[in-house]
Amino acid sequence: MEYDIEPARVSLSGTERIWIVLSHLSWLIGVPFLLPLVVYLVMRHESPVVAANAREALNFHLSLIIYTLCCVPLALILIGVPLLIVVGFGGLILSIVAAVKGSDGIIYRYPACLRLVP
Repeated sequence: MEYDIEPARVSLSGTERIWIVLSHLSWLIGVPFLLPLVVYLVMRHESPVVAANAREALNFHLSLIIYTLCCVPLALILIGVPLLIVVGFGGLILSIVAAVKGSDGIIYRYPACLRLVP
């Protein structure tokens, strides 16, 4: 039996959309965990949707940092280099997908993400 359940969409203001997109794309602009952390701490009482998206982005960016740190020693035996490339492209693609979903009002759950910030 297959269920076709679509995630719930929330109507967002323009400011909320901007904060959600910036949280997810912060890896691309050079502040991978700092911006989602600030957005989460500031917006957690004002907008639960923005806070949830910022928390997901923060968890994902922290996971990417941990995955990268694990790949660095493996680069000495040459398996870490392809893994670093996969982590980089995966982070890029998933961040863009999450930004698009988040701007539609959907809380995107990243795959293979460590949930470090509850």
